[in-house]
This record gives sequence, structure tokens and C-alpha cells, in this order.
Amino acid sequence: MATTNDLKNGMVLNLDGQLWTVVEFQHVKPGKGGAFVRSKLKNILSGKVVDRTFNAGVKVDTATVDKRGMQFLYRDGDDFVFMDTESYDQVHVPPATVGDAAHFMLENQEVILGLHDGQPLYVELPASVVLAVDYTEPGLQGDRSTGGTKPARLATGYEVRVPLFITTGESIKIDTRSGAYLGRAS
Repeated sequence: MATTNDLKNGMVLNLDGQLWTVVEFQHVKPGKGGAFVRSKLKNILSGKVVDRTFNAGVKVDTATVDKRGMQFLYRDGDDFVFMDTESYDQVHVPPATVGDAAHFMLENQEVILGLHDGQPLYVELPASVVLAVDYTEPGLQGDRSTGGTKPARLATGYEVRVPLFITTGESIKIDTRSGAYLGRAS
């Protein structure tokens, strides 16, 4: 248990049986009336973001989320199998929990897995990853000056828009939050 005065960004709260992450918060002391805390909370499982106001000093239930370094091993049917890099325990994670991270994960890649009471909650990737381009159409000579883009299929099967000068077999850097092309990998 903690009070609303102890809130921090990234803290996980257990409200009404659901887990919420504090995205941002603000202590407000109006000239009239009692102080309160205005917060923006994100549901860990659904990703839904809500605004919530608490009176100052009210107790809120905190949840412990264990963030562990894991290595993505392989897919077992629909599930993703991760291995704890310290204990070598294997965890099966359903595709709904992995979400969009599946577009950017290759075998043996290091990720952070958030666990609550042994239950996987989310997969956290680095801000950017380097992936090889499996296939893209060749760029035409006259098209280079237009600054256009073309589709490219990555090693994970995900399709992203890249500049016309990118060729099949090249490694490129991708933003894992938006799925956007960032540049060539050096």
C-alpha cells in the first residue's frame, strides 16, 4: 500500500482488480478545497489509457511487477517461448501478451518480460532493432530524387515502408514503438 503522495511515473497500481501503470501525475492544490492528484493511467493488459483523480493522501494498492531479462527462443504453436537468462527457466507467453513486439523479435533476441505473480504481463523491446530486409522491389533510377518510399518485408515477416535506395539483404534500423524506418544499420 502507498498513498497518492508516493505516486511515480512507471509505478504499477492494482485498482479494482486490474493492473494500471502511472503514465503521468500532477499534484494540484487549489486555493479553495482539499488537494488532489490528477493522473493518467494505462491498463497493462488492454493498453487503454484513462484519466483518474484521487484525493491527496488516499491509500492506493500497489502491485509488484518483476521485470526480467529474457531471451526469445522460438514459437511453439501460437505461443512464444522465452528463457530467463539467469535461471534458464522457460516461459510460454500467449500472442495477445506479446502484441506488436512479435513484429520485431528474432530468435535469440534479448527482451524484458514483465511478470506479476509469475503471470506474463507484457514484452518490452529496446527502442530500436536492426533487422534484415528479406525482400523489396528494386528502386528505379529516376525515382531516387523524389524521396518516395516502397514496401519492404523484414526477416520477421513484418512489412515496413523504406526509401527507394534500400535493397534486398540490407540491414536497417526500425523503431519498435511506431514500426517506422530509422535508417541503415552501420
